[in-house]
Amino acid sequence: MHVIGNITIYLAFFLSIYAFIVYILGINKQDQRFIDSGKGATMGIFILASLSMVLMFVLLGTSQFQFEYVAHYTSSDLPLIYKLAALWAGNAGSLLLWTFFLTMYSAMVTFSKKMKRNPMTPYITSILLLNIMFFYFILSFVTQPFAILENTPVEGRGLNPMLQDPGMVFHPVTLYLGYVGLAVPFAFAIASLIVKNMDAFWIQMTRRWTIIAWAFLTLGNVIGGYWAYTELGWGGYWAWDPVENASFMPWLTVTAYLHSVMIQERKNMLKIWNLSLIILSYALTLFGTFLVRSGVLTSVHAFGETNLGAYFLVFMAFMVIFSMYLLMSRYQLIKKDTGQFEAYVSKESSFLINNLILLGGTFAVFWGTVFPLVSEAVRGTKVTVGVPFFNTVMSPILLSLLFLMAICPLIAWQRASFKNIKDKFLIPAIISVAVAIVIVVMGVQDAYPVLGFTIITFMILTHLVEFIRRTRARRHVTKEAVPVALFRLMIRSRRRYGGYIVHLGIALIAFGIVGANFDVERMDTLAIGETLTIGDYTLTYEQLGQRSDGVNESVFARLAIEKHGRDLGYIYPERVFYLNWEEPSTEVAVRSTLREDLYVVLSGWEEDRRATFQVKINPLVQWIWIGSFVLVLGAVFAIWGGRYGQVNPRYTGPERNVY
Repeated sequence: MHVIGNITIYLAFFLSIYAFIVYILGINKQDQRFIDSGKGATMGIFILASLSMVLMFVLLGTSQFQFEYVAHYTSSDLPLIYKLAALWAGNAGSLLLWTFFLTMYSAMVTFSKKMKRNPMTPYITSILLLNIMFFYFILSFVTQPFAILENTPVEGRGLNPMLQDPGMVFHPVTLYLGYVGLAVPFAFAIASLIVKNMDAFWIQMTRRWTIIAWAFLTLGNVIGGYWAYTELGWGGYWAWDPVENASFMPWLTVTAYLHSVMIQERKNMLKIWNLSLIILSYALTLFGTFLVRSGVLTSVHAFGETNLGAYFLVFMAFMVIFSMYLLMSRYQLIKKDTGQFEAYVSKESSFLINNLILLGGTFAVFWGTVFPLVSEAVRGTKVTVGVPFFNTVMSPILLSLLFLMAICPLIAWQRASFKNIKDKFLIPAIISVAVAIVIVVMGVQDAYPVLGFTIITFMILTHLVEFIRRTRARRHVTKEAVPVALFRLMIRSRRRYGGYIVHLGIALIAFGIVGANFDVERMDTLAIGETLTIGDYTLTYEQLGQRSDGVNESVFARLAIEKHGRDLGYIYPERVFYLNWEEPSTEVAVRSTLREDLYVVLSGWEEDRRATFQVKINPLVQWIWIGSFVLVLGAVFAIWGGRYGQVNPRYTGPERNVY
């Protein structure tokens, strides 16, 4: 198994070098035979990567402790699902997964029907192969997934208890699918620069790829937030941790890109901007990988201090310099046919402002993340940038984005008139102001939540107005029933209405985030029979017990819940003690409703059975998870092919003899 595993890695590494060379030869000599050989090698690399994955899953699932990775991250008592999920618990395994996804995406692009006889295909695959070569170099010579130990241990070290959670089964996988997926539009962008075909073709061809990567990146962030909320026991879902920031930054830049490409497709504008955005997004995925694997910043997500960061830093520098050189060398060519803005008040302008705000947010998060490194380099002291900095900077950015999302769907292209603005925004604006007055009358005095709920209301209303207005217009022509007219309207413009659904999902998420302004927390030590009151809830501490769960032991508390004198049952916070791990894990007890979460943590206990509880009321948290579901639903709706999504963009660049 050791030999077979290493053969799959080394063979794939050398095959990726071979494929890259024959692609370059094929491109230079315009010889299809070299290209076909490269395509075969690309498929061979994917097959070898699949074999490596299957082999590693077998080793993990059958507890082959002679393998260093298996011994380090699993134990025989671990449930099978967590044995397999240990693949992404360490550097070697997670990079193997990353490489597998990269080879999978490369094979899908190379053999896609839409890319058949497309002259850009050899260039795109070559760029992807550069990435594959780098990752296989790391797997071959820096961190080897199939390394074996000199002495086989009787038992493995086990998996970190924090990772033994359903959220961690899905969080890294979805995040990696998003990270790696961004290599595809990046490869298309670089290929367009190489062949000097910088029109909207590469954007149209990568639209689905980009939305898929963005949707997975979104899912990865949300599932990670849910995991933090239910597993870490600190009461929140987002802590502006350096690794969280690392995955949030490319999400911001890709979100900007998905908006600005619409201007290029429609108005032939922002070509350099779009190319720069996708290069930046790709670079941020490598930067995030550097942060996670270098150990330069402290994080609960990091893999610890290793020398891997230096390799990623060098590779990132090489790819960015190479990309910027290509971009600068084509600058005049790109600029020649670029369109111009016609008015400050227009849909184009609102999209551009949206982009600037998103980039401003990216820079703020980037600066807050790297400032400890900068301060250490300049002053010799690592200064931590805390949550208040990020909240202070990002709150107005979030509100500004919500406001722009509210007006973008309704504002006119080219030039918006006063009448256009009044007709479409007056009613939503009046209702939103009325909502703000009601909120203030109800006793909310802080400006941020009042402003937040008002803008969210305005955003939802403008989108509903757009649905109603267009459905009414369709009915006027077709005489269809309202549901039929709405359904046909949406499936004929999946991209537009998918985007609107995504906006509504973001509005719901924002609703939950603004709700955090009203959270309440209390920590108290109780004896059996004593009560704790928080908000409208009264908790009565009734029992401290212990139970066995396989080889693990759990200490749990039982608390009866009452609200306004009504019995709501029991809640059971607990701490789990693992056989192979010194620190127990916290299992949070949460009672959720659409209005609020009752969040209880068993912080500690005494010999006399007194126990200390951290209790929080987190308003509106469920709307974050609901909004995330709606957002992903919108993304799927936008990329779903259907009858009207089968049009293949036409390549208009220089002709080549190879494809």
